[in-house]
Amino acid sequence: MTTLNEGLEQFITHLKVERGLAANTQAAYRRDIERFCAYLGDMGCAQVEEICEDLVRSYLEMRMTDEDEAINARSLARNLVSLRQWMIFLTGDGILSVNPCEHIDLPKFVQKDPVYLNNAEVKALLEAPDCGTPEGLRDKAMIELLYATGLRVSELVGLTLRDLDLDNGCITAHGKGSKDRVIPMGEYAHLWIRRYLDESRGVLLSYTQSETPVVFVTRRGEGMTRQGFWKNLKQYALKAGITKALSPHKLRHTFATHLIAHGADLLAVQEMLGHADISSTQIYTHVSRERLKHIFSEHHPRMHHE
Repeated sequence: MTTLNEGLEQFITHLKVERGLAANTQAAYRRDIERFCAYLGDMGCAQVEEICEDLVRSYLEMRMTDEDEAINARSLARNLVSLRQWMIFLTGDGILSVNPCEHIDLPKFVQKDPVYLNNAEVKALLEAPDCGTPEGLRDKAMIELLYATGLRVSELVGLTLRDLDLDNGCITAHGKGSKDRVIPMGEYAHLWIRRYLDESRGVLLSYTQSETPVVFVTRRGEGMTRQGFWKNLKQYALKAGITKALSPHKLRHTFATHLIAHGADLLAVQEMLGHADISSTQIYTHVSRERLKHIFSEHHPRMHHE
C-alpha cells in the first residue's frame, strides 16, 4: 500500500527528473494535490489505492461550493488537470489499476446544487448520539454547534475555551486567511455546549490528567481531529437511517440552505459562513428558486389548464 504523501512525492520526483518541469510548475501541482490529499484525509482515506471516482467528484464539488474566494470554472479545470496527471502517473506506475479521473467530465459537477439534509434527517441525526456517555454528549454538542453555526470542520475542532462566549451565546471562529468572525450559536447549541462542558469534558480529560484549551477533547486528552469527527458522524448517520453520503461539509450546506429557505438575508449568511465573495454564497439560493416555483405552481391562475 502507498500512503498519499508517498504517492505525491513520487509524482513530484517524476515531474522534476523525468519531465523536467520548472520549479513553479512543480509547486503548482503540489499545491493542488496537497489540497486534495487533505480532503481525502477528512474523508478517512489514507492510501492512494483507496482513491475512487466518487471521492474525486465530491472533492471537485466541494471546491466549487465552499470557498473563501469563489473558484471559477477555469480554476476548477486546472485542479482537475493536476489530479488527472497524478492519476495517469499512478496508473502508469502500476500503483493504481484504474484511473479514478478517466470518466470525469467537468460540466457534470459545475452546475450541481449542494447536497443537504432535510428537517427530518437533521432531527434524526441530532438524536443519534447517546448522551449518557461522555463521548456521546460531546458528539451531540459538536453536531448541534455545527448545524447551528455552519462552521468548517477545521474551525469546529480548532475551537478553544476562549472562543466561547456563553454569556452572549456566541462563538469566535478562526477562518481561512486568519479571518475571525463572531457567530451566534442559538439556544439548542448553547444548551448542549454548557452540558458538555459541565458533565463531559472534565471526565474525558481525567483519564490522562491532561490540560488543553481545545473545547472538544478525547479520552487521550487531545483535541478531536477532523478525521475522528467525520468517522463518528458517518456512524451517527447510519444509526439515523440517513442514506445520503454525509460529511461535516454537508452539514455546512444544510445550515446555509435552511437559513435561506426560511428567508435569511444572503449577506448575513455570507458573513456567518465566512465567505469572502458573495458568489460563493449564491449557490444556496437554489432553495429560493424552488420556493418561487412552488408558489407560482400553487397560486398563478394560468398555471393549470382547466
